[in-house]
Amino acid sequence: MPVPDPVPTDDLGIDYSDIEAKYAISYEEGFDNVLVVDGVPVIDNSREGRLFAKISKEFARKGVPIKEGGMHMPYDESSGKSKGCIFIEFASPEEASDALAAMQHFPFDAKHTFFINRFTDIEKYATLDEAYTPPTVPNYSPRPHMRSWLADPAGRDQFLTYVGDEVQIFWNARTGPDPAFARHNWTDLYVAWSPHGTYLATLHRQGLQIWGGSDWGLVRRIAHPLARLVDFSPNEKYLVTWSNEPIVIPAGAQQGPTFFSPDDEGNNLAVWEVATGHLLRTFSVEGTTTAATGEKKQMAWPQLKWSGDDQYVARVNPGQAISVYEVPGMHMLDKKSIKIDGVVDFEWCPLSDDELSKIKEGERDGDKNDVFDGKKAKKTGTSRVRENMLAYWVPEVANQPARVTLLAIPSRTQLRTKNLFSVSECKLYWQNQGDFLCVKVDRPTKSKKATFCNLEVFRTREKDFPVEVIELKGEYNQVTEFAWEPRGDRFAILSSSDPNLGNIGPGITVKMDVSLYQLEKGKNFKLLKILKDKTTNAIRWSPKGRHVVLGSIFPVSKFELEFYDLEFTIDPERINTHTAEWGSLIQHLTTVEHYGVTDVEWDPSGRYVASSASVWRQTPEHGWSLWDFRGQELVKQPADKFKQFLWRPRPRTLLTKAQQKDVRKNLKEYTRAFEEADAAEESHADKELVAQRRRLLDEWNAWRKKVRPEVQERLARLGRKAKGGEEQEEVEEWLEEVIEEVVEVVDI
Repeated sequence: MPVPDPVPTDDLGIDYSDIEAKYAISYEEGFDNVLVVDGVPVIDNSREGRLFAKISKEFARKGVPIKEGGMHMPYDESSGKSKGCIFIEFASPEEASDALAAMQHFPFDAKHTFFINRFTDIEKYATLDEAYTPPTVPNYSPRPHMRSWLADPAGRDQFLTYVGDEVQIFWNARTGPDPAFARHNWTDLYVAWSPHGTYLATLHRQGLQIWGGSDWGLVRRIAHPLARLVDFSPNEKYLVTWSNEPIVIPAGAQQGPTFFSPDDEGNNLAVWEVATGHLLRTFSVEGTTTAATGEKKQMAWPQLKWSGDDQYVARVNPGQAISVYEVPGMHMLDKKSIKIDGVVDFEWCPLSDDELSKIKEGERDGDKNDVFDGKKAKKTGTSRVRENMLAYWVPEVANQPARVTLLAIPSRTQLRTKNLFSVSECKLYWQNQGDFLCVKVDRPTKSKKATFCNLEVFRTREKDFPVEVIELKGEYNQVTEFAWEPRGDRFAILSSSDPNLGNIGPGITVKMDVSLYQLEKGKNFKLLKILKDKTTNAIRWSPKGRHVVLGSIFPVSKFELEFYDLEFTIDPERINTHTAEWGSLIQHLTTVEHYGVTDVEWDPSGRYVASSASVWRQTPEHGWSLWDFRGQELVKQPADKFKQFLWRPRPRTLLTKAQQKDVRKNLKEYTRAFEEADAAEESHADKELVAQRRRLLDEWNAWRKKVRPEVQERLARLGRKAKGGEEQEEVEEWLEEVIEEVVEVVDI
């Protein structure tokens, strides 16, 4: 077929721009998305694939995936070995920035740590001008102190209430609650304090928000959608969140060290670093578990348990092992779990105030290894800080008895093991200073129809960890509650042999016995006193010890709070708990009623008690009340839609040992100063009341003076004679003060 002449060269005006745009080749400009990683193992070419796979996995685990085919390793031509560095390419400069923040100083293995720079920075520093140019220093803007509330001149504590959609924070003043801050719609679920009161966590649909400072500004966002539970580590360095919904990574989701990565998909428990907001690791935990009997059980919380120094976090794999992780790397200790066949539960030993202060001093000296190692000597005395320790229990398996074991971490040394026989259940209770461990052992009776209990107490500060067995009187006694006295050597238990125990219903009242035990000097634990036939179901010790509240709280039908003093004496100067007759100093102070009470909590000072009835429980009345340690009601605040009352925690101490010694030495002077301040505050309150009454009286007299002409004019129009004048009325106000009251009894 002949070709037409001439041939058109403009394709008849057809527009190909859409096709060209679809199949356009992108030309990369610049190297902002390229990082140079030093500290990589030196290898030969045969091991490159495995090394690339391991590096890619570590970057992806931190939420910063490497671009496909984006790793390039230079080699030394003479030796055939790599040069110990690698070039990594990412999809965008933003992802490269996230990778730099997440992986800088990352411990790749025991001998190699990553040191990362931008490719463009290396070129910039290579051509750096040798002439020094001073940097511009931005103006300093101080941030609010995170512990500013501790500097209150009156030494007041704070508490929080959540009513309706408003969260309020109050000072606990002698004259009543003093508002400090309030915010509407601050949380969607509930609020939670960190252990030292530095942070306040609020839960939202998108995740958590952490607040702090005198202005309650936002400190950190934690991006865990639909989180339902939160738990801080003991020293507030880390945070654990849990959601009943598994993690889902939608297409185009933001990536980085503070967000979930595809490797986290399907998990629902997350560990975060509070200071940076970085995600450390995620786990998969079900909300319910199935026991060996097939019974469904609620998930125990917290799922991850922290050592007292925040150095380790551990979780139990029931029946198999305990996994201990080092933080912040979240690598398993010694790269393997502690295999324990049949293990049920464990608890970390708390650190004492003295141990925490020694560790803090060691960190300031910069010699952390000697402090935590537990083996090396140190001149500052920190060698006396023992290794972290945990206790776990194992039930009877085959012909093996049940046992409780004390295990040192990280050495994994078994410090003490106690065999137990005919055991159905154990509970572990540490005293808050780590001096004692009580194991509550439940055993079945011979008929297998009931259980009885005894206590095994480990003395962890003594050589070889001696164990004392405390047999409880009564064959069918079941212990439902156990509580150590903080910083003390006493404990209280609730026990009962009532057949209705465990049956809650209208008209059913379960009788409980309250037993108080104390360590006799140089001997064993001895019963101080037993209080019989109580309706108590909760024990609340004062944080300072000595005082205890026995509460009958929801879901019982009788709501009472009983206040006790275990060292009561008329003359405090002559008190001696060791020479007084055993148990004679226990004094019942008072019994009060708070109808529908669901929660009872002491303030950090041990001077006040808060009782509350939350709308989250089906109680007839909602609100909260404040009591002093003697049981006298100070404040009663009914409130519809009341949800939470929380005292703000305090750090254990901010003072050095020398400062604490000085305070004890001059305690009388400080006491006198505070008493004078309290008297002045009360006097000021009385003056304000008198001034208010005078102001109201002046307003009344001014109004009478204003309307008097109008009244006289109206009377004149009505033809009624107005009185010639109004008698001068003088109002006097009398204030009575009782100087002395004498009561004379006359015999008839």
